[in-house]
Amino acid sequence: MNARLFALTPLAILSLASTAAVAQAPERTIRRDIPMTNMIRRAHAAGTRDSTGRPGRNYWQLWTDYKITARLDSATSTVSGRETLSFRNNSDSAMRTIVLRLDQNIFRPGTQNAGGVDLITDGMKVTRLVVNGQTLDVTDTLGSPIPNTQRRTVPLSRILKGTSARIPLATPIAAHSTGTVEADWSFQVPRVEGPRGFRMGRWADTLYQVAQWYPRLAVFDDLRGWDSEPYLGNAEFYNNFGHFDVSIDVPAGWIVGATGVLQNPTEVLTPAARDRLGRVIGSDSVQRIVTATERGPGKSTTAGTNGRLVWRFAADTVGDFAWATSNQFVWDASRANIPGRGPVPFNVMYLPGHAEAFAPAPRVVRHALEYYSKLWMPYAFPQLTMVDGPELGMEYPMFIMSAVFAADHETGHEWWPMMVGVNETWYGWMDEGFNQYMNILSEADLDGKPYKLDSLGMSYGGISGNELEPPLMWDENYAGPFYGFVAYGKAPLMLSSLGGVVGDSAVWRAMSDYAKAWRFKHPSPWDYAFFMNNALHQDLGWFWNYWLFTTESVDGSIQDVKTSGRRTTVTVRQNGQMPAPVTLKVEFAPAGPAIRPMSNSKMADANTAIVTYPVDVWFPGSRTFNAVLDFGGRGISRITLDPAGRFPDRNAADNVWPRAVAAPKPAGGN
Repeated sequence: MNARLFALTPLAILSLASTAAVAQAPERTIRRDIPMTNMIRRAHAAGTRDSTGRPGRNYWQLWTDYKITARLDSATSTVSGRETLSFRNNSDSAMRTIVLRLDQNIFRPGTQNAGGVDLITDGMKVTRLVVNGQTLDVTDTLGSPIPNTQRRTVPLSRILKGTSARIPLATPIAAHSTGTVEADWSFQVPRVEGPRGFRMGRWADTLYQVAQWYPRLAVFDDLRGWDSEPYLGNAEFYNNFGHFDVSIDVPAGWIVGATGVLQNPTEVLTPAARDRLGRVIGSDSVQRIVTATERGPGKSTTAGTNGRLVWRFAADTVGDFAWATSNQFVWDASRANIPGRGPVPFNVMYLPGHAEAFAPAPRVVRHALEYYSKLWMPYAFPQLTMVDGPELGMEYPMFIMSAVFAADHETGHEWWPMMVGVNETWYGWMDEGFNQYMNILSEADLDGKPYKLDSLGMSYGGISGNELEPPLMWDENYAGPFYGFVAYGKAPLMLSSLGGVVGDSAVWRAMSDYAKAWRFKHPSPWDYAFFMNNALHQDLGWFWNYWLFTTESVDGSIQDVKTSGRRTTVTVRQNGQMPAPVTLKVEFAPAGPAIRPMSNSKMADANTAIVTYPVDVWFPGSRTFNAVLDFGGRGISRITLDPAGRFPDRNAADNVWPRAVAAPKPAGGN
C-alpha cells in the first residue's frame, strides 16, 4: 500500500473515493419506469387496476340516481329545489361518512378560491338535509356536532358553507348496499355585468345559465376514497355517473335547454315547434324551431298553468346536469351523422341580436360531433344543446355554454370528461389538454387544411426549467400561475412529442382504444400511461416519467460533423435530462454517386433522407451519440436534428449543420 495514503485525513480519503465514484458514473442516469405512488400501488394490489392500463378484475365505481324538482323565480333570480338522491356503494368497504359538493358556495364572501371569482351571492342555502333516513339540523345556531380531524366539534351549518361538506353517518352504509340523501336548497344565480360569467350566470333577469346548482354526491373511488378536494374555481370537476330525472319550473314563454332529453314536449311546446323538431332528424339542414318573433306563452311555448310551465328532462349515464333558460331564445336545430349510430340531433339557442354571430354554430357543432366520433369513439348521448349567455365556454353532459369560437373545444369535452370520466380537479391535462390537442386536428379538418403538430414538442424547451411550473402530476387545484399551461398547454406538446416517437396515427389509434376501454369509467394517469404502453407495444416508461413527473427537456444539438471517405459521423448531444430518439434530416448535394439508403433511413424525396435512431441509444448514460451515415459516398450539404421539432429544445439554431453564420454588422452600426 502507498505509504503516502496514510498521511491523508479520513475526510480526504472520503473525498478521493467520492471523486472516483463520480468519475465512473454515467454522464446522466435516465429513469425508465413510471413512478408509482401509494395510492396506485394499493389499487394494483386490490385488483381494481393493473399494469395493462384497463379496469382491473375488481374495478368498481358508485352509481347515483337523482330526482330533482327546481323552480326559477325570475323576479328575484332565485333557483329553489328539492332533490332525492339514491346511490349504491359498490366498494368492498363500509361508508362511515359521505361528502357533498356545494359548489355554489364559491360565490359566498370569504370562500377560498383560486380563480378570481368576483361574482358575489349568499351561496347555497340548505334548509333541509336527510342522510340515510337521519334528519340533520342545518340551522345556523344549533348545528349538529361534526367531528373533524382534530376531534373537535364543528356545527353542520358551518360545514355546509364550504364547497365540500363531509358528513358523518349515524349508521355506516355497508359495502354493496344503498344510501340516500334528501335536500331542500336555494341560491341566487350570480348576475354577470362584465365580459364573461364564471361557469354560469345571468344577464339581468332574461337569460340564465345554471350549473353546479344542486347538492351533489362526491366521487368515492378505489384510489382516494372520498374526493374531498375543495372547489377553488380554476380546476374543474370529478363526478359519479348516474341517472337524472329533473323537472324545471319556469315562466310560460321561456325556452329551456338542458342535459338530457325533454320528456314532456306536448306539455311545453307549441304544435308548430313540435312539428319542426320532428323534421330535424331527417335532414342536415338547419331547422328554426322557435323564431325571434315567436315569443311569449302560446307562441314559443304553450300557455301553461298560472303562467308557468314545468320542463322535464331525463339523462342516463351522465356525471352532471346543467340547464339554461331565457324568454328571448331563438332555437335552431339540426343533426350530426354519428358513425355506427346514425343521426343525432343538436340544438343551438341564442339571443336574436346574436343571430349573425351564431350563424356558423351548426356547422362547427356538427363537424365536432362527427369528427371526434371518428377519431375516438362514437358520441354516446342522444342529443347535444349549445346555449348563448355570459359564460363563453363551459361544458356539461349533452350541454355546452359557448360562443362559436369555443364550440369545437366545448363539444370535444363530451369525450373527456363526459364519456371518459377523468378527475379534472387533479389532472386537468387528461381532459383540457387532450381536448386542446384534438382541437388542432379538428380545426384543420374543418378548414380543409393539413394538421400541424410539428414544432409543438420542441416549443416546451422554452418553458422547461421555469420554477413556477409544476409537473403535470401536481394537484391542479394548487398549480398556481402556470395552471393554464399545465391544464391546457402542455399535453398537446407531450402528444406531439409522442407522435415523434411512434407516429401520430399510432397515437390516435391507441387513444381511441383507451377511450373505449374507459368509457363511462374513471381512469387515472397511470391507467392511461400503462394502456398506451400496451397499445403501442413499447415500454414508454421513460417518456411518461419525464413528461408527467418532471419539468425536464431534451435540449439536443449537433455538436460535430466529420466525414472520412464515404462515411460521415454526426455527433449529437443532449444536454437535458429527458431523452429522445435521434432523428436526422440529411440533405444531399445535387450531384454525385447514387444514394444507397441505410437500414434506419427513408427517403423523403430524391435528395433528402430521414435517419432515425431509437431512444435506447441514450440508456447507457452518455450525453453524446455518434450517428454514422453511409449513403454510398453521396455528398451531404445539410443536416438537421429533429427536423419536425417534436422534442423539447431550448435552441433550435444548434440543431443544424453547417451552422448559420451571422451577417456582419455594417460599418459604423450600433
